[in-house]
Amino acid sequence: MTGLQAGLKNRHLSMIAIGGVIGAGLFVGSSSGIATAGPGILLSYALVGTLVVLVMRMLGEMSAANPTSGSFSAHADRALGRWAGFSIGWLYWFFWVVVLAVEATAGAKILQGWIPAVPQWGWALIVMVVLTATNLVSVGSYGEFEFWFAGIKVVAIGAFIVVGALAVFGVLPGVHSDKAGLGNLTGHGGFLPHGPGAILTGVLLVVFSFMGSEIATLAAGESENPQRAVTKSTNSIIWRIAVFYLGSIFVVVALLPWNDPSIKEKGSYVAALDSLGIAHAGQIMNFIVLTSVLSCLNSGLYTASRMAFSLGERGDAPRAFARTTSRGVPMAAIVASVVFGFVAVFFNYRFPDSVFLFLVNSSGAVALFVWLVICFSQLRMRRIIQAEAPEKLVVKMWLYPYLTWATAALIVFVLGYMLTDTEHDGRETVLLSLLVAAVVLVVAVVKERVRGGRAAVASAQVPDKVEAG
Repeated sequence: MTGLQAGLKNRHLSMIAIGGVIGAGLFVGSSSGIATAGPGILLSYALVGTLVVLVMRMLGEMSAANPTSGSFSAHADRALGRWAGFSIGWLYWFFWVVVLAVEATAGAKILQGWIPAVPQWGWALIVMVVLTATNLVSVGSYGEFEFWFAGIKVVAIGAFIVVGALAVFGVLPGVHSDKAGLGNLTGHGGFLPHGPGAILTGVLLVVFSFMGSEIATLAAGESENPQRAVTKSTNSIIWRIAVFYLGSIFVVVALLPWNDPSIKEKGSYVAALDSLGIAHAGQIMNFIVLTSVLSCLNSGLYTASRMAFSLGERGDAPRAFARTTSRGVPMAAIVASVVFGFVAVFFNYRFPDSVFLFLVNSSGAVALFVWLVICFSQLRMRRIIQAEAPEKLVVKMWLYPYLTWATAALIVFVLGYMLTDTEHDGRETVLLSLLVAAVVLVVAVVKERVRGGRAAVASAQVPDKVEAG
């Protein structure tokens, strides 16, 4: 048992940090957000983006002071108690193994469209097996794959923003789009065609596409200079969200009227490229979405396995999860995560409207639970770090503790608002996620009681042995 190794280079970590905020959800899920809120979806993205920046600042503060593969779960363990670290760690693992099934299916659909001879389930199997193999080789091979996957995403979105912006301002040579222009932001019913309430509904639709921002803090534990890696990724998240999310969505709603039927039919980014008359826009976008899906799968498998490894190290999961190969790979943790992912893929094909729908909905609000736990952990952890090693506070949360409390309140508000949303399954998602969280929490409390009982029995037996001696 050698433990995790520092196999990630700085370029790997930089791209993992950038790619982590660009999930397949940005490409796939933005069209329903635009249809719901119109150009006002920009405010929804800005609101969630601000929330993520604040939460990542808190996580950055704790992770820079104590970089670990367990990230926020390990911090919650120390700041709030074993029950918190156990609960949020397993919920996060559950979230990512369900994501594996969702992304494997999405990737398989695209690949089957290109090569129909292989059935969809066959493509899902191939994709999962290949990425499992890369994760099992070494952390460096994961980093290398992610470097190129994320690199393609970043270049593609960068090119999309540049080309789209030139078209919006009428200076793109060879293209004369009759629909493009800043007038699309206020025409067609105004900036908020469905009223201000649609901004919050938009928040519910886009909030889950931001999950993944925290991956860099987990990966930092396997880098040569964890503190520097965490500090760098924390400081750069503002421009990453501003450029990739707000920049690209701005281009979409400026290129096309928000109510253009093609946005829902083809997807927002494909529709935007098509409006410029770019040849094979649909296939180009499919390739980029496939890259995003593979990147998300690759990172999901890595993230789930490292959380399982951390839980195993702390005695909150089977000890086998904490064992590593000679290359520093937690094989049992990876295999366990993949097996659950394969089972979920099977459910997706066999019971898509029952079992799989339950899995997706019951993991849907986990992102918000994780962010809330990060807030409460940071409130306590700041005092611990200041008392024990104040020199480790190289990243500091702004306006502590007021901004931390305000962020926590906003997350609770979003969860509460979701309970009123019956149109987009918001209520069902929160209730099912709360049900799963309650089950995990009960297991955590029972486990803690049993552990405490054993410790009490052990300490009571020690004096008896001394007296007998």
